[in-house]
Amino acid sequence: MNEEQVNQSLKLFIVLSRAYRALNEEVNRVIQQNGLNPTEFAVLELLYHKGDQPLQQIGGKILLASGSITYVVDKLEQKGLLRRAGCPKDRRVTYAQITDDGKKLIEEIFPEHSRRIHELTQALDSQEKGTAIELLKKLGLSVEKY
Repeated sequence: MNEEQVNQSLKLFIVLSRAYRALNEEVNRVIQQNGLNPTEFAVLELLYHKGDQPLQQIGGKILLASGSITYVVDKLEQKGLLRRAGCPKDRRVTYAQITDDGKKLIEEIFPEHSRRIHELTQALDSQEKGTAIELLKKLGLSVEKY
């Protein structure tokens, strides 16, 4: 490993981090304008698109520490956007279910959210997006080896 390769790796990390931060800040603005924080939105979006989820599994699906899930679910429950439901087959398992108000909110926010992401990624054409997806997946999967 030579110094030039190390510097290139550092530059890649910085560029990737800055691009993510710039996109994320802009996308989060839309979410926050609708009275949610990004984590609350992620939980509602997961429930809307994937259906009821065991509380214990939500964190792994939206990349959030399990201890934080209880807090987020409590907040969404207080807002009337989701409810907890016990599993009839296993009393140790509790599911999060999106409410009708939660569905209505996601149906209002999600189209604008996806349009905004599309607008923000227009600097890349379709082929470049495909290449970026492949390369970033390759990078992410390689990290799991460590």
